[in-house]
Amino acid sequence: MILPIIAYGSPVLKKRAVEIKSDYPNLQQLIQDMFDTMYAAKGVGLAAPQVDASIRLLIIDATIYSDEFPETIDFKKVMINPEIIEETGDEWAFNEGCLSVPDIREDVWRKPCIKITYQDENFNTFTEVYKGMVARVVQHEYDHLEGKLFVEKVSNIRKILLKRKLTDITFGNIKVDYRMKFPLRKKSR
Repeated sequence: MILPIIAYGSPVLKKRAVEIKSDYPNLQQLIQDMFDTMYAAKGVGLAAPQVDASIRLLIIDATIYSDEFPETIDFKKVMINPEIIEETGDEWAFNEGCLSVPDIREDVWRKPCIKITYQDENFNTFTEVYKGMVARVVQHEYDHLEGKLFVEKVSNIRKILLKRKLTDITFGNIKVDYRMKFPLRKKSR
């Protein structure tokens, strides 16, 4: 089932998500629904808070970048209770966007290498190192679990310039081609 994506300004996007256990109700269905939602919105990743579930779950399918970034070939993951252990290297900028913040793209600086521990959909534990675009996508989705959005990582002047657009998103004064739930508008799209 395709779920509505929670828009910028919603309190769930500002909260640190909570860890879950293997008995979390309907987890496998939620994971499938998140993939369906992400693909319908033409996204690369989706964190559970973006579908109004404040739990430490994220999904990624970065294969869309495989022509330009070889590390993304066949990179499709479910990460439950992830924790980034280490971020290393010289930061690099890339123009990021977010399904919860439609029609806004900004250069964001991130470290090129991360070490992360997480559980897969069967609650097997892994500790892995990711580099390049894979590291960036994981960091972006992980930020959602920490209650952070990419627009918070831009310069103060850019934040000022984006204020009107962000307000429009919060009120639902935008057009999107996927279902969204706006915090200051009662009707879903």
